[in-house]
Amino acid sequence: MNNQEIVQRLWNLCNVLRDDGITYQQYVTELTYILFLKMMKEQETESVIPEGYRWDDLTVKEGIELKNFYQRLLLELGNSENEQLRLIYHDAATSIDEPKNLEKIIKSIDALDWYNAKEEGLGNLYEGLLEKNASETKSGAGQYFTPRVLIDVMVQLIDPQVGERCNDPAAGTFGFMIAADQYLKNKTDDYFNIDPQEAEFQKKQAFSGMELVKGTHRLALMNALLHDIEGRIENGDSLSGNGKWMKNFDVILTNPPFGTKKGGERVSRDDLTFDTSNKQLNFLQLIYNALKDDDKARAAVVIPDNVLFEGGVGAQIRRDLMDKCNLHTILRLPTGIFYAQGVKTNVLFFTKGKTDQGNTKDVWVYDLRTNMPSFGKRSRLTMAHFEDFMKAYIAEDRSKIEDERWNKFTREEIAKKNDSLDIGLIADESLSSYDNLPNPIDSAEEAIMKLQQAMDLLSEVVKELRASEDDKVVVK
Repeated sequence: MNNQEIVQRLWNLCNVLRDDGITYQQYVTELTYILFLKMMKEQETESVIPEGYRWDDLTVKEGIELKNFYQRLLLELGNSENEQLRLIYHDAATSIDEPKNLEKIIKSIDALDWYNAKEEGLGNLYEGLLEKNASETKSGAGQYFTPRVLIDVMVQLIDPQVGERCNDPAAGTFGFMIAADQYLKNKTDDYFNIDPQEAEFQKKQAFSGMELVKGTHRLALMNALLHDIEGRIENGDSLSGNGKWMKNFDVILTNPPFGTKKGGERVSRDDLTFDTSNKQLNFLQLIYNALKDDDKARAAVVIPDNVLFEGGVGAQIRRDLMDKCNLHTILRLPTGIFYAQGVKTNVLFFTKGKTDQGNTKDVWVYDLRTNMPSFGKRSRLTMAHFEDFMKAYIAEDRSKIEDERWNKFTREEIAKKNDSLDIGLIADESLSSYDNLPNPIDSAEEAIMKLQQAMDLLSEVVKELRASEDDKVVVK
């Protein structure tokens, strides 16, 4: 049994909990509590868990005795002297009311093929479970999950190095940092080919992050632990004073949350130059200011379209970014690749300069959105979709790349557009002649008129359909 089959079996156990009213997100959290104990046993690292509260102590109990013991176990581990254990079980509480359901889950987990799971990697198994949770529209977890193929592309192009400090200020389940760690492990034979002190740095200091949502932070801690990462992963708001520790990084890889702060409130950090309630614009400021001023520190950041064109303070922040950093590449991503359907996103690639002025000369834009397939559950984005972009990105002479999707814009051209970066989209072949009318809508009044015409047309179609249905009834 491979990891994919184990993930599916674990996911199917959710059906056991339906009568308890457990949500998908609660289920994954509940699984985390239980899987941690099992995985510690399989990895032979149970010594961090107090005696009497280990996996075998859980499997020998049944019924109400099991439920009461499980509740005590969560409380005990949440107060553990071991920091990682304490953080994972902090404020832990079970959502399972029915003892027989808890018993069935524990016994089912115990019966899985853990030998093969260990061969494939327990960390990979857990990431598979997180991806499954994100793909379930009912779970609401998609907001925390970036497609793995996109993460891998961003990591490869940013090319983190051993000894560099990497960070994700919107860590989610820590996917970017785990991918960066795996990228370096693949290059160094799991850090065996480097100095032991460097290996220790990679394990304990190289990767860090901050996550606002407590439940997601717990999943990030578990994910890091199973991948043998012990870096700093804080629970808190990066846009508050609690996030001011994040600075002087060599690499930042992140996908900040979309939307505005609740109630339109401003951030509480006092080290951001520009004041706005737009979270993505605030994260963008945070990110480029958190990079080292050494002409080497770099970032890859997923942002929605509005960050590219929002006026006022948005234009000021983009201008500040292009002054302080070399914003050398923008990737216009396809729609449908995130579980929040219809969201239009991009990746900004930039390198921090040594000075605060004039670092961006040209911006290269790759349009991977226009005339692309419709992506979703049935049609997944793959590494093959990024091949042409990656070739263009790493080319020694980008101007020699012959690809209509790949275009350069000078800083002067961008300045004439009020520093809008909503650029580089090619002509859409799928648009109808109606969509390509030569006279664009120039006023709100004309827009309303066009909308009314469309509504009138739709009304007529509905009337015709109803008449047609009435005729069918008469014939019958």
